[in-house]
Order: sequence, then C-alpha cells, then structure tokens
Amino acid sequence: MVTASQISLPARFLLLLLIGLNSAEMVIMQEDSVRCLKGLKSSLSDPDDNLSSWNFATTAKVGFVCNFVGIFCWNLQENRVMEIRLPSKSLSGNLPSALQYCYSTTTVVFSGNQLSGPIPSGLCDWIPNVVFLDLSGNNFNGSIPAGIVNCKFLNTLLLNGNKLSGIIPPELASLDRLRKFSVANNKLSGTIPSGLSQFGSSSFEGNNGLCGGSLGGCGGLSRTSLIIIIAAGVFGALVALLLAFAIWRWISVHPKGKKKKASGSSSVPSGVEGGMEDLGWVNRIRAHHLVQVTLFQKPIVKVKLADLMVATNDFQSSTVISTGGRTGKTYKATLSDGSTLAVKRLPGGEFSEKQFRSEMARLGQLRHPNLVPLLGFCVVEDERLLVFKHMASGSLSSLLHTSSAAGAEVLDWQTRLKIGIGASRGLAWLHHGIQSPIIHQNICSSVILLDEDHEARITDFGLKALMRRSSLGGAAFVDGEFGELGYVAPEYSSTMVASPKGDVFAFGVVLLELITGKKPLDSEEGFKGNLVDWVNYLAVNKRIGEAIDKRLLGNGNDDDIIKFMKVATSCVVSRPKERCLMNQVYNSLKEIAATAAGYDCSEHYDEFPLVYGIKDSIAGGSSNTEPTQ
Repeated sequence: MVTASQISLPARFLLLLLIGLNSAEMVIMQEDSVRCLKGLKSSLSDPDDNLSSWNFATTAKVGFVCNFVGIFCWNLQENRVMEIRLPSKSLSGNLPSALQYCYSTTTVVFSGNQLSGPIPSGLCDWIPNVVFLDLSGNNFNGSIPAGIVNCKFLNTLLLNGNKLSGIIPPELASLDRLRKFSVANNKLSGTIPSGLSQFGSSSFEGNNGLCGGSLGGCGGLSRTSLIIIIAAGVFGALVALLLAFAIWRWISVHPKGKKKKASGSSSVPSGVEGGMEDLGWVNRIRAHHLVQVTLFQKPIVKVKLADLMVATNDFQSSTVISTGGRTGKTYKATLSDGSTLAVKRLPGGEFSEKQFRSEMARLGQLRHPNLVPLLGFCVVEDERLLVFKHMASGSLSSLLHTSSAAGAEVLDWQTRLKIGIGASRGLAWLHHGIQSPIIHQNICSSVILLDEDHEARITDFGLKALMRRSSLGGAAFVDGEFGELGYVAPEYSSTMVASPKGDVFAFGVVLLELITGKKPLDSEEGFKGNLVDWVNYLAVNKRIGEAIDKRLLGNGNDDDIIKFMKVATSCVVSRPKERCLMNQVYNSLKEIAATAAGYDCSEHYDEFPLVYGIKDSIAGGSSNTEPTQ
C-alpha cells in the first residue's frame, strides 16, 4: 500500500491541484446558477409578483435559491439549479439569454405565459443537458431553430400554442430520445419530416400549411386514400373480369351448371384480406413462432417463441407486471405446467446480434442469491426478449408504497432491514465480487424485486450496456435517459460519466424509502425539495427522527433504526468521494442486524465473496455454463 510519505512532491502538488480545480468548478457552477436566476428575474415582466420570493439579498451562502418559487436544485446544500418550472405565471418578454448560466438544468417549463419574440437559435447551446422543454402556450414567433437538435437528451419538446412559422426543421428527426412532441396550433407550413412520423396528428394539427405524415399527403390525396382507391380499382377490375368469364362460360357451355359456378366464384376477397399488412411488434414476430429461446441451463423441454406468446396471451397488457421505465415492459408468462417466468421486451439498441448474444452469455453466467437470474433470451428480427425468473412478491416499490392502502401489508422493521441487507449484498457483489464489475445505473426501488420469502433480488443489471450509445475508455456515459428521477447522483449533471458512487447514491435513496416510507420525490407537506433534500434538512437541524416512518417506532428497535438512517444518509452526501463503497454499506447494515432483536443474521453466502479474487473459483465469475438452443 502506498503511504502519503511515499508520494512524490510533484504528485502531491498535482493531486492538490485537481482537488482545487474540482472545488472551483463546483463554486463556479453555483455562482452561475445565481447569475442565471438574477438575469431571468430582471429580464422578464412579472405583473403579478409571482417571482417575489426570488430575493438575492439573503445572507445565506448556499442553497438559498432552492427556496425560490419554481426552482428545484440538485441538492439543498448547493445553489445548482436542476429544474426551472414557471408555468402560468403571467410572465412576458423575450426568452432571456441569462439561461446560458443554468447549463446544468434538465427541465425548463415556461408554458402558459406571454413570452414573445423568436426562440433563440442558441438555446440548446445554453442548456445542452435539458431533458424536458415546454414553451407551449406563449406568443413566440419566427421559425423553429434547427439548433434545437443540440439538445440531444430531449425526451419532451412542447412548442404548441405559439405563433411559430416556417417549416419544421428536418434536423429534429435525429432527436431519437424524443418521446413527447407537439408543434400544434402554430402557423407552420411545409412537409412534416419523415423522422417525426411516429407522432400522431394531434402533435401537428392547427397548422393550415402543414401536411404529410399523420396529417395526410401534400398537394393531393393522402397515402391512405391512394391505397384505398388503387385497391378498389384492382378489386373492381378483377370482379368485372371474373363476371365476364362466368357469363361467357354460361352462354357457351353449360348454362345452368356454369351459372352456379359464376354465382359461387366470389373467393377473391380472401386474397385481398390475406394481403393486409400486419400491425404491431407482436404480429411482426408471429411468423417466427418456431424460433427457439436460448437458455443458459439445459431444459427438460425446449422452449420456443410460440410458448412465450401463448404464456403471455400474445403479450397482452393484462400480463404486464412492470412498465420498466427505460428498460422496457416486463410480462408475466404462465406456462402450461403452471410455472411462471418474467419476459422483458428490451428497447432497441445499437448492438449487432453477435454483440448482443455475447453480452447475454456474460450476463447469463451471473448467479447470486440477491440477483434475479437471467434464464435466457430470444432474438427475432430487431426484437430482443429476455427471460428471467419470476419474483412472486413483486417490486419493493409497489409493496412499500401501497402499504398505506386499507388492508395492504405493512412491512415491519425486521423485513425492511432484511431487504436492505439483501439488496446491498447483491449490488456490492456486482461492484466488487466479479472480474468485470457492473455499474447498474438504474438502481431504484422498482428494480429491487422480492421472492416469496421477501428476500431482495436486483434485476435489470447490465442492461444499460445494451442501450448505451457511446463510450470512452470503457466508461459508461449517463445519457439523460437512464436513471429515475429522485435517484440520480448530483455529479451526473456535470460529469455525465457513470460510476459506482452514482449507484451508491441511488441505493441510499432506496434505504431512505425503506426508513421513511416515502417516495424519492416526496417530502413533508410544504417543503420544497425531494426526499434526499428533506432528510438532509432535518439532519442539519437535528430533527432526523421526524423523517422516520411512524409505524416503525416504539417497538424496541429505535436505536437500530437510527443507525440504519445514518448509513442511508452517508450514501447520499453530495460529494462522491465522501460516500461509502457498496461493500462498506453492506457491512454496516450487517453489523446492525447482528444485534437487532428478532433478526436472524445467519448467512450462507461464503461462496459469493464481495472482493473478487479471494477464492480460486467464484460463482458467476468463471462459470462454464454454455447457452443451449
């Protein structure tokens, strides 16, 4: 181990310089956020005094802007703005250039105001990390700037209800993360870019000069109308030909017999009907129903795609057990013998089929008592289906946050502690127990599933790698599409590079959910901020006990609950270097269990060491399991 005395003087100087630069960067970002909000307030007309809480004369040095109306910060201890939400505030004026100093913001909402003028061409150079942009219901005019394409993380873009004119820039079609889009009720003209054809007519209606896509063809009949007319013409000609042939046969050969044939020769429509285009991804893969599912353990009976389709009733919505957010929907498959599986439809990525199969082989080898095992997969055209073991008790999120309903199960302290320990053990193993560590990047209470004994099992591990679009030296990039709101580590707004410490932060939020019973975006009524902000606020004011779920207190476990809370808060500190490692989190929770009343801390996980390499053979790290067809 290298000691401080062994580090050369130049190396020490470089280390101190890097630390200083990082601290300086954080200070500059906070100062820029204050500068941004000052510029917004001074540039916009606010006749109803909706921004009266924006007081920059405060003596508070950090976090004071987080109390402003419509402002949400990455952390209450910093002045870094994450969201600007100012809908229907009677604001007027041009969109201020001061927005360029809020470059870490991910959400900008100015809908329902009286803002005017053109949308700045450099808007997305100002706020390049924005995911949600809503400028609807204003008086913006001019053209839609093509530079919006530089907001490459956009999931939502709403420009409807303005006075925008000109064409829709074809460059917008390259915003492949876009899920919600509207330019309705403007003065746009021209053709809708083909890359935006997935959005319905409601996204474009109210623009008299706009055509194409879901609005129909330009300067003539729509594509649908043209197909109908052509089909009708072909069908009519065919019927006329058959009728003429039938009449000729009736006259020339056997009038009575052929008359019957003529009257019975109406089988043509079946051919037309058979030529109708299949709709939906399920219909697309139906022709491949004999494709076998690749399984990682040799099954007694081989499973085909047809078996999965029957088991999920053709992937009907009634079989959906998890919407999965950005990792795709999961369906419950009930096989003919009564056994159940979970089938996840993975969103498309840039991996080739060969690369995908290679990654599946790697993930299929991972086996740990606190991971949901990947049993197999199926590739059909561009569809990727993953087969997992089904977890009978569902997700921690559904069990924890529906427990307030009448008659619903309330998780007691021992169960919550057990879940926290199990989940931390699984994540620690992914970080430290295998040769090629896995950063989950989507840790939340929805990916922590529970078996029939309430043993925690993490799912969706490794899926980020199947959807990432870029890499640099093996580093995984946060792309604005991964990580659920309330769980994203604050440093991701500036570094955009995923790390194990980001997983630790997200896991700390899960621990806070367990101890408070609240969702990650919840807090005390009247408090502006998320769960982490609220708990940090109470901790600073020595009122941390107020955050604990009242249903847990008074049962002889209060001391252990406070210790659990300390572990959770140590995970969600804003500086990554001050957070614990996941194996330290697990050991801290296990120490609580060792003295906890009513908790059985006997374990049998020695074959799954949390530090890779301490044994010659590690389950999941050197498995010889080969996938079978």
